[in-house]
Amino acid sequence: MTTLKALTVSSRPLSWVNTAFPFGVAYFVATGRFDAVFFVGTLFFLIPYNVLMYGINDVYDYESDLRNPRKGGAEGGLLPPSLHRPMVITSLALALPFVVWLLWHSGPWAWLVLAMSLFSVVAYSVPPLRFKEIPFLDSVTSSAHFVTPAIYGLAAGAASVGMTGVMLLVAFFLWGMGSHAFGAVQDVESDRQAGIGSIATVISARGAVRFAVVNYLAAGVLLLFTPWPLQLIAAAIVPYLAAVAPFWRVSDDRARGAHAGWRWFLVINFLAGAIVTLVGINAGYLPG
Repeated sequence: MTTLKALTVSSRPLSWVNTAFPFGVAYFVATGRFDAVFFVGTLFFLIPYNVLMYGINDVYDYESDLRNPRKGGAEGGLLPPSLHRPMVITSLALALPFVVWLLWHSGPWAWLVLAMSLFSVVAYSVPPLRFKEIPFLDSVTSSAHFVTPAIYGLAAGAASVGMTGVMLLVAFFLWGMGSHAFGAVQDVESDRQAGIGSIATVISARGAVRFAVVNYLAAGVLLLFTPWPLQLIAAAIVPYLAAVAPFWRVSDDRARGAHAGWRWFLVINFLAGAIVTLVGINAGYLPG
């Protein structure tokens, strides 16, 4: 495997939009402009950010990934040890120019948010922090990977975030924690074999599924308290519940079967993004 191919596979191209979209929408909400910061920031959170986040993760999750049949394709690379060092160096080198440019074109609050975002990316996978192996903190950190780009977009655009904005961000954060917990369910067996802890290995596959459902429901309920028509965004939660709920009683020895539900997430994420965009335009939160 070449370094370029490893970078591409490890960065999960089908999931790039999950970090670029929150930044782009948030920055556009804050400014109403398609300017240089919009394009550079969106490109950063589309590719370099994901290469850094997932590339580092694949390096330090190697022992678990060896035992995981879903690795080696769209859901993550299986990097041979010879590519571990090149992956880390290349990931950092690709991200650095973007980070420097964005810092130069934003203010102190945006600096702080971007620093928190990059810290969460590194802390999730890299020892000795390795938040990935601290139950519940793993879900919190994973959710931060997707929410902080949105917060950075607002900060870079000098937006004032009212109560409605806070509620939307909290709902997004709850969605992120639920999605991480459910994603960890399918990896229970390989994580335990590799001696890796996670929310699912500690509270069981069944417990993680129920944790995910509770977070999705909490996000949906919170959205119902936002002004009309933003309440309609709560509909985006329904497909996630439909994908997760069938595994409500899943046992640890059958946890790998939850992958059947997880495969729907690639489609559901695009559907949810469409709902958020359409409702946002209608609400006047997105100029259109």
